[in-house]
Amino acid sequence: MSVPSHSPQQGEGTKLMHFEVLRNSSELFRAECTRLMLETEKACKRMQNDDSKRLDQRVRDIQFLKKELELKLEEVVVEIDALVALQSRVAKALEACTRTLNVSVVCLEERRKHLPSRRLHDEVDGELLKEKEAVEGVASLLQRVAEQITEQIRLDRSAKYQLEKDLKEKFEAECIDNSCLLMTRHSINSLQRAGDTGADPPRALVECLLEQTAADMQRQVGATAAAFQLNVREIKSAKSQTEDQLAATVSELASQERIAEDLQVAVAERGQALSVARARLALRRQRPGKEQFT
Repeated sequence: MSVPSHSPQQGEGTKLMHFEVLRNSSELFRAECTRLMLETEKACKRMQNDDSKRLDQRVRDIQFLKKELELKLEEVVVEIDALVALQSRVAKALEACTRTLNVSVVCLEERRKHLPSRRLHDEVDGELLKEKEAVEGVASLLQRVAEQITEQIRLDRSAKYQLEKDLKEKFEAECIDNSCLLMTRHSINSLQRAGDTGADPPRALVECLLEQTAADMQRQVGATAAAFQLNVREIKSAKSQTEDQLAATVSELASQERIAEDLQVAVAERGQALSVARARLALRRQRPGKEQFT
């Protein structure tokens, strides 16, 4: 029983079919991966768009609250300025009362220095005493008013401090939410690193945005380089396959040329054999007549 022989062409064909099956499986796998990546990308973009809308609304709300706080702060500042001016006027009035009271006291003391024979509790003494009591009453009232003004200024300054603190927090929140609107999904680590440094919010956010844009650009450059490398590998693979096919074709062509040369040699050899046969026939025809048929 003869063993079936396989030609090199059949072996190469089997290998090529095997590689074709593997390549088709790889293409299907890559197509499935691409589909999953597209679906997840769409889902991520949808969620990011929803988050961006909510952040935008939050920024608008913060801006509205900031305007309200700024108006209230402006009112408090105006009131503090008015109270400080009023406090200065009350202080001057108290100072004037003190001078007037001192004059009244001095006058009363000087009148008491008179000789006993001339020391009289006349109308002047009565008016001086009334003036002293009136000035003391006014001074006491002004003192209470000054204390109330001081307390009100303290309360207003405390309110001003709280308003400024709220405005600062609103500003920081607005900066952060605005940065979130500009943020990509690849910059969260940069923002966390900026937050860990403890820097002032505006500077930290600017540094974060700079790092984010640099990272995005580097990532895009990397993606472009990877695409070029993949394309180069594919071109090299195709070039290698083409070179293999070319080498096989050249080898086959050389084999065909050798066969053609062998055929030409064989034809030449057969021509020589034919010439020998013809020469023999011609020579044998020259034999005597009785020997022609033996």
